Amino acid sequence: MSSHESKRDPLKSPETPEDEKLRLAKLRSLCILDTAQESRFDRFTRMAQRLFKVPIAMISLVDAERQWFKSCVGLNASETSRSVSFCGHAILGSDVFSVEDTLEDERFFDNPLVLGEPQIRFYAGCPLILDHRKLGTLCIADRVPRSLDQEQLDNLKDLAGMVEQELAAILLATKDQLTNLENRRGFLALAQQSLQLCTRQGIPVSLLYLDLEHFKTINNLHGHQEGDQALIAFADLIKHVCRDSDVVARLGGDEFVVLLINSTREQSETVIDRIKAALENQNRVSGKEYAIDFCYGITSYQPERHETIAELLADGHALMHEIKQLRNYSPMDNTVPARK
Repeated sequence: MSSHESKRDPLKSPETPEDEKLRLAKLRSLCILDTAQESRFDRFTRMAQRLFKVPIAMISLVDAERQWFKSCVGLNASETSRSVSFCGHAILGSDVFSVEDTLEDERFFDNPLVLGEPQIRFYAGCPLILDHRKLGTLCIADRVPRSLDQEQLDNLKDLAGMVEQELAAILLATKDQLTNLENRRGFLALAQQSLQLCTRQGIPVSLLYLDLEHFKTINNLHGHQEGDQALIAFADLIKHVCRDSDVVARLGGDEFVVLLINSTREQSETVIDRIKAALENQNRVSGKEYAIDFCYGITSYQPERHETIAELLADGHALMHEIKQLRNYSPMDNTVPARK
């Protein structure tokens, strides 16, 4: 090693984006991490490999501690540590991130992916952006120094845009189009991941099962368009009250659920109180001829009873059905039972 190289700073890990929490939430809402290989993504890496005549092309998604490859050609790996990743640096900007010669770059000259396999000497990655969040990159790499001209940079951007369209299509499949909350499919996938993490860490979890009251009456008296507006308003209110770490979904019709992370039953009651207060204020200032109201049930997660999120959701649904029956029998009774 030369005296110049000996004075270089050690490996520089990528910095953390300012929107990291929201970026990871968007990435995980896709429910794509650790999924099987798909031809619709593989065609883009094959195309990039041929177009740029490089040995390596990847669709890399940057998770909290790793970069995971949804598609990869020319590299026998499914993921690498984020701390040594080139893509971790690439998502810090919005344009193509290019390193023409890694051995001449202070950030990468001693990177294990440079000094060892796959011996990367050239890298170029275009951020994959969805709803303003940079989730990963479409990237290419070579074992010799290279540079890209403007036409090649534009081609890489165009390919990345196609990958973004595929990611957007996945998101639509897990989103309720009216409220933009998770739908049932999205909730089951995203909440299951959260539940597994909380189980390992011993973190309490509660499920709120919310049901709009008199929703059919709103539709019948004021029209379905007004009914849709009531659903949107209620969904926005829940999102505003709940934390980013909570999983909020519309299961269908007038039924909503919230998976409250690190929340006991008592703390969950406090969340309900905040929703009620916010809804009371919204009804007061809305100028509508009707008031939005809801009933609810709280189901505490019990690892010995709920092996999956589907089982917890089933208990929440059963509890809400009991609540509805009780209200039908006692319309003046405002008490709401909760399952412990």
